[in-house]
Amino acid sequence: MAFDIEMIKAVYAKFPERIEAARKAVGKPLTLTEKILYAHLSQGEASEAFERGASYVDFQPDRVAMQDATAQMALLQFMQAGRDQVAVPSTVHCDHLIQAEVGATADLDKAKDKNREVYDFLSSVSNKYGLGFWKPGAGIIHQVVLENYAFPGGMMIGTDSHTPNAGGLGMVAIGVGGADACDVMAGLPWELKFPKLIGVKLTGKLSGWASAKDVILKVAGILTVKGGTGAVVEYFGEGARNLSATGKGTICNMGAEIGATTSIFGYDEKSEAYLRGTDRADVADLANGVKEHLTGDDEVYNNPEQYFDQVIEINLSELEPHINGPFTPDLAWPISKFAEAVKKHDWPAKLEVGLIGSCTNSSYEDISRAASLAQQAVDKNLKAKSEYTITPGSEQVRFTVERDGFLDTFGSMGGVVLANACGPCIGQWARHGAEKKEKNSIITSFNRNFAKRADGNPNTHSFVASPEIVTAMAIAGDLTFNPLTDTLTNENGEQVKLDEPTGLELPTKGFAVEDAGYQAPAEEGSSVNVIVDPQSERLQLLEPFQPWEGTDLNGLKLLIKAKGKCTTDHISMAGPWLRFRGHLDNISNNMLIGAVNAYNEETNSVKNQLTGEYGEVPAVQRHYKQHNIGSIVVGDENYGEGSSREHAAMEPRFLGVRAILVKSFARIHETNLKKQGMLALTFANPADYDLIQEDDNIDIVGLESFAPGKSLTVVLNHADGSKNEIEVLHTYNQGQIGWFKAGSALNLIKEKNK
Repeated sequence: MAFDIEMIKAVYAKFPERIEAARKAVGKPLTLTEKILYAHLSQGEASEAFERGASYVDFQPDRVAMQDATAQMALLQFMQAGRDQVAVPSTVHCDHLIQAEVGATADLDKAKDKNREVYDFLSSVSNKYGLGFWKPGAGIIHQVVLENYAFPGGMMIGTDSHTPNAGGLGMVAIGVGGADACDVMAGLPWELKFPKLIGVKLTGKLSGWASAKDVILKVAGILTVKGGTGAVVEYFGEGARNLSATGKGTICNMGAEIGATTSIFGYDEKSEAYLRGTDRADVADLANGVKEHLTGDDEVYNNPEQYFDQVIEINLSELEPHINGPFTPDLAWPISKFAEAVKKHDWPAKLEVGLIGSCTNSSYEDISRAASLAQQAVDKNLKAKSEYTITPGSEQVRFTVERDGFLDTFGSMGGVVLANACGPCIGQWARHGAEKKEKNSIITSFNRNFAKRADGNPNTHSFVASPEIVTAMAIAGDLTFNPLTDTLTNENGEQVKLDEPTGLELPTKGFAVEDAGYQAPAEEGSSVNVIVDPQSERLQLLEPFQPWEGTDLNGLKLLIKAKGKCTTDHISMAGPWLRFRGHLDNISNNMLIGAVNAYNEETNSVKNQLTGEYGEVPAVQRHYKQHNIGSIVVGDENYGEGSSREHAAMEPRFLGVRAILVKSFARIHETNLKKQGMLALTFANPADYDLIQEDDNIDIVGLESFAPGKSLTVVLNHADGSKNEIEVLHTYNQGQIGWFKAGSALNLIKEKNK
């Protein structure tokens, strides 16, 4: 950690001068978000010209963090960048490829054997280029980062959409694609559209069954999955100071589900306690030296409506526990109204499985509060009616909660402890019977609950709640049960009621761990070899994409007109496809197989305009590529929401899709498309989506004068000989247009490092 301490000292050393200069430049008090952003400008000074939600600005992050599924492609790209070492402190975390099936030990052993080739690659490439490597079983990236690397006032990018978890310790932490990570590791600035600001004022204090998770579940209900798009959510107020650091992390983590760029809390006594509790007293001491800069100005919080684009106020003392879902994380139900909703909508009331943990809720506090309910089940002679699983967030948390007896408590209730990994949260769950596709219900403390995400079954009704509510529901086995008011019948036939959960923010005996699972890189990596087997089905060295040919794009075939929600899970599914994350050709066989075709209401079935027959999306696109014919994908609102996976942009690019035209984009996916040299376009008039016909040949006109702020024209040549010309918009700046012309951002990086 010595290297990080020096980096943190350097960050804090520039804070007073930069923030004061920024305050003078913009002529007003500053939010915490603005302070950190202005302190991390790559060049130049703060300016009133940074228009919120519009201006692209270059920043210099302090850290890069990557999970194993996305790190493969990011590091394969970095290997082409021409550098000997990463330019900023960077880490790789092996958490995505471990499938939950039997239990922690057996699942981890199986994963190490099954994924040995990938783990060896990530270990060796980290060793060679100076990255810290967290081995499989070490924990979930966001919990490990919170415990070891997050610091107040810092700026981090991570190749996972839940990177904002670190905002719980006052860090601007933003989920990006691997191409962005590659840029920063290669020493280039990182570009971000200057965000809008949403302020959430928290008053009061949580009590009883309410938890930090309920704050973000309520916020998701208010803002929906799109309401935070292009914005940073900054939490403040007395209620914020009353929340634990890990509780704040939970809120920031799930801020990804409202589309937020990131979420953040200011530095306070809870932050300091967590830093000291995780053996980072030196970081706490440094933060205390600049603590006035690690929160927003008083004038901002006293008059938030003047400084935020939107303000929400929540009284924690009145906050009810919430359950969100099914099929979307923003369908929010207070617990008092949930049973009625279950009955009204005919959702399966019988609860099959309750799952706690994941990157969102796997802290010591989360597990201790859930364990207090498990202990009640044992003491009150209640037998859990549902299956119940526990996923610790890190080996440090797992070792500590085992030492303190919580894992034995879960075992007494019938719980199964899974490996310290993402597991069911991302579809890495070998759920027995899911292939039958029966209608059923599960409840989790995870962050996402899109259809098919957890177990591949489109009929699994997945609900999201706090670990406490999940545990209570698993004990009851019934979604109409309200633990705040209802009783249960125990094994003796007696009516018993669950008491309010209790827990500890930090272990009284401190954290403990025998082997955290960390591998430091070689001091000098020039002699380290990184070997990729040319015959491998899991890893494949990259070939650069071809530059733009310098002309308009004519004669493009419509590949698919996607209807409704089209997340990155629909574009590039996870689950069993994770094994191909380092092999672009193989993983491209999942391209858009989950998207709904607007013309036949089916998934993975599109018309091949060359044959007139219907086929699987990747197969049809490969047929077009074989005949040197480009294509276009059309989509609906918020296209590409969800995970940050850049494969959802690389696969279409690799297979020959030239443009994505939609009503609106999710932020990360739009950037990912630009990085890969794709055209990311939006309808000037969203109703023009309806003009596109299944047999259209499409031209994109105006590219020879492609310029920032200048619209393009799309010509729809219909099969009956008629045509429509429609205006389409883009958000490319001059640098991004350079990416398009060069064929990708990486192509430009390689030129600069020659």
